Amino acid sequence: MESIIETKDLCKTYKLGDLDVQVLKDINLEVKKGEFASIMGPSGSGKSTLLYLIGGLDRPTSGNIKINGKDISKMKDKQESEMRRKDIGFVFQFYNLIPNLNIEENIMLPILLDGKRVKTYKDNLDKILEIVGLSERRKHTPRELSGGQQQRVAIARALINEPEIILADEPIGNLDSKSGTEIMELFQKINLEQNKTVVQVTHSMEASQYGTRVIKVKDGKVY
Repeated sequence: MESIIETKDLCKTYKLGDLDVQVLKDINLEVKKGEFASIMGPSGSGKSTLLYLIGGLDRPTSGNIKINGKDISKMKDKQESEMRRKDIGFVFQFYNLIPNLNIEENIMLPILLDGKRVKTYKDNLDKILEIVGLSERRKHTPRELSGGQQQRVAIARALINEPEIILADEPIGNLDSKSGTEIMELFQKINLEQNKTVVQVTHSMEASQYGTRVIKVKDGKVY
């Protein structure tokens, strides 16, 4: 299998007053197409920073990141923004749904923000609602849903542009164990049946078992 994500000598340093705090140190990493990788490590190890760098949500201090063979650092802002919207879907611990929009409208938000025609995505919307198990709730608003259902909406929103990669940061961190298990089963289903590459940050060994590989981060390095 070919690599879909590659990092080379990736470093990230933050300034805290007069101090330079190195969060990531010379990260060399490959994720193959179709993998379901779990990034694990203690708090402050740099795992979420690594995920945000891969997704282009933050810039590295040095080193390179390639998505589908294309170097993010050599992209112009517009190109990088387009890559994020088309190639990557993001799922966060907090669902980031708009309370006054119903499920359909929340899912379609990336399409609207891209200036695309919503009607052309109707079939895709129907398919995704079926995948996440929310076809019967499509007209409900977030306040009418449980936490697990809200996270399903967030996952559907990440899928609407048909990205190859799903990046998830502690996706079950706010959920009870039953809902968490259901969400991890959904990610596994999306990985296997939709052939999406999934990279999640998690502190849960149980959650990591749903994937195909564990990447351990400690003190800013990958082990």
